[in-house]
Amino acid sequence: MKPNIGIEAEHLTEICTILNTLLTDEFALYARTRYCHWNVTGPAFTVLHKFFESQYEELADILDNVAERTRMLGGIAAGGNLASITTSQRLPETKEETGAMKMVLGLLNDHETIIREVRKDIETINDKYKDVGTADFLTGVMEAHEKMAWMLRAHL
Repeated sequence: MKPNIGIEAEHLTEICTILNTLLTDEFALYARTRYCHWNVTGPAFTVLHKFFESQYEELADILDNVAERTRMLGGIAAGGNLASITTSQRLPETKEETGAMKMVLGLLNDHETIIREVRKDIETINDKYKDVGTADFLTGVMEAHEKMAWMLRAHL
């Protein structure tokens, strides 16, 4: 049964598409952050290993919240297979870095990409679809990425 929450059914479908695109971006960033956690080496190993762990744990929470928001709006959350993730993510494919600072910079670039894309999504959802709830939710997601980006930037 579709939600009856004052947003047209076709708009709910479009909003869920936007949320699912974000979900695939979050999956990709989560996987890259785990990769960095597993493979970081060098003098900053202990600090970065723990730092990357804290970031992927926060990303796991964001993933769950985006999927649940999609379900609240009557959609199906993406991620049932890897193809659905790799075909709709907005993050560019990157080389698997092995240098600690290259890892930090790569993750920073990914967070900043998500921040820029979510800013556009907020505008679309608020202005075109009049869904202030999802726009507010996405503002929180964007702020979480801004904080994670700031913490990554502090390592450079």
